[in-house]
Amino acid sequence: MKIDITFNVYTDANGGDPDSTSPTLRSYHKMLWSKKLPNGEQFELTDKKSGTYLYHSSRLGEYYLGSDAITHSYRNHKRKTWLTQQIKDEVQELFDTGSTIGAYTLFPNNRVDKQHTINQSRGVNSLIDDRFDLTLECIRLFYAGQQSPLYDTFKRYKNFFDLFDNFKGYIDFFLLNDLVDENENIKFYLPFDNFKTRPTFSDVEEYLTYKKRVMDFIKARNKRIDNYANKQTTEKSQPLTGVWLNGG
Repeated sequence: MKIDITFNVYTDANGGDPDSTSPTLRSYHKMLWSKKLPNGEQFELTDKKSGTYLYHSSRLGEYYLGSDAITHSYRNHKRKTWLTQQIKDEVQELFDTGSTIGAYTLFPNNRVDKQHTINQSRGVNSLIDDRFDLTLECIRLFYAGQQSPLYDTFKRYKNFFDLFDNFKGYIDFFLLNDLVDENENIKFYLPFDNFKTRPTFSDVEEYLTYKKRVMDFIKARNKRIDNYANKQTTEKSQPLTGVWLNGG
């Protein structure tokens, strides 16, 4: 399994959104997440079904999946230009680091009852503001049967979350371990107030704290992805041993 964790997915996106137009990102997703689920069943993804990004169909069910960037520099957010224009180089560095495979995951992208998808809900919900640490807290709460700003959205895709049995299964499957501690609590980028107020940046220093922690996560996840990919390659290349030939 060849994964280049330094590859910038914008370089082959033809000026579009890499989530939909980068063939390399799509192939990386297909390679990384076609694997065994916690229950031992194989979750094989295909990119051959017309009109879909990645697709799975088996006795487990039918799943339409799309790429989602899970880190955000807010470089193009108009409401944050007062901040980002002050530190353009810092913002660009986060944007570039967030353009590697470690900053992407898969979510179901089929609309249910004409409602928002997970990707859309993360972006428009003012208590999430596209932050993945806050999204992951909502996922943790969903597995615990507790309410969150994204609970109703996740409920529409319960069959997807059921694939991973529990929060640990979800974290382990998508190699998100570096954003949780040993007790499966989220390592928030900024102080968390249990969704009581909208996440925002009060000043440059707060953004820089956010930037450092996001970049630390991306780099750690990229390393984890690299280790996983190398392990898969090694296991597939090992010759069979103990096989009796010609009757032994």
